[in-house]
Amino acid sequence: MPHARIRLIAPSGYAHDPAAMARGVARLREVGCTVEGLDVLGRAHLRFAGTDAERAADINALATLDELPDIALVTRGGYGAARLLGQLDYAALRERLAGSGLALVGHSDFTALQLALYAKSGVRSFAGPLLADLGAEPFPAFTWEHFWNTLAADSSEATWPHPGDGEVDVQGMLWGGNLAVLCSLLGTSYFPVIEDGILFVEDLGEPPFRIERLFYQLQLAGVLARQRALVVGDFHGCRPGPRDNGYDLDETFAQLARMAGIPVIHGLPHGHAARQLTLPFGGQARLRVNGGTARLECTDYPHR
Repeated sequence: MPHARIRLIAPSGYAHDPAAMARGVARLREVGCTVEGLDVLGRAHLRFAGTDAERAADINALATLDELPDIALVTRGGYGAARLLGQLDYAALRERLAGSGLALVGHSDFTALQLALYAKSGVRSFAGPLLADLGAEPFPAFTWEHFWNTLAADSSEATWPHPGDGEVDVQGMLWGGNLAVLCSLLGTSYFPVIEDGILFVEDLGEPPFRIERLFYQLQLAGVLARQRALVVGDFHGCRPGPRDNGYDLDETFAQLARMAGIPVIHGLPHGHAARQLTLPFGGQARLRVNGGTARLECTDYPHR
C-alpha cells in the first residue's frame, strides 16, 4: 500500500527523538506516501504533544475532514491519551469512521483510544507501529513489511514459535493492547465488553509482580473468562527487583497459566520490540497452535 496518504496524530507524548521521527517521515516519502499533519511533531506541552485540547482536536478532526486519509498514524506512545477520552465526539467519529477504510494505527498508550473508540463508536483500528518505530535504527524490515502487507489486503497471517505442548484452535474478535493501559480502563464506559474474543497484551518496563497483578485484575474482573484465548506479546524490560527473591517473569507466566482458565499463547511478535506485527483491533481472527507453532489468521478489518 505504498503511495498512501498518511495523517500524523499525536495523542500522547511529545516527539522526544526528532531524528527517529524525521527518518520515519523520510522512509514513508521514499515509497511515495504523502505525509500530512507534520505540525504535531513540533508541539510540546509538559510531557505531552500539545495541550489536551490540541491533542483531542487531532482525533476529532478525523470526523470533519473533507477527505479521509488512507492511514492515521500515531507518532509515539508515552502517556496522555486517557486525558482525551472525555473530550472526543464519539457520535461524529462513529458516523464518519465506522465502516470506512481508514487505517488508524498505533500501540502503547494509544490502547486507551482504541478501547474507547471501539466501546463508544464501534471504530476499529490497528495495533501496529508508531511513526517512531518506522524511523528506528536499524531499519525495522520485519515491522515495515508486515505493516504494509496487512493494510493492503483484506486478510493477514502470521506464524511464530510457541514454547509449550498442546493444541489450540479458536476463533473470535481480536482485541487488546498495552496491559497496564488496558487495565486502567476496567470498570469504565470506555472499556468494551467483548465476549468470546482473542485478547492480546504487551507491556514495557513493569516489574514481574506488577504484571501478575494486572493479569489478576483481568481475571478477577471476569475479562479472561469471557475470552477464547490470551495471546502474550513482548514484555520488554520487565525485570525483577532486588527483593523479588527469584520471582521473575517466567514465574509470572507460570502463575498466569495456572489461573487464567483459558489457553495462554506466548511469543507473539508485538509490543515494544524491533519485530512487530500489525494486528487488526476489532477484526476476526483464528488462532491455532500445533507442533510448537502458533498461527494467527485475521480477516474483516479496514483496508484499501
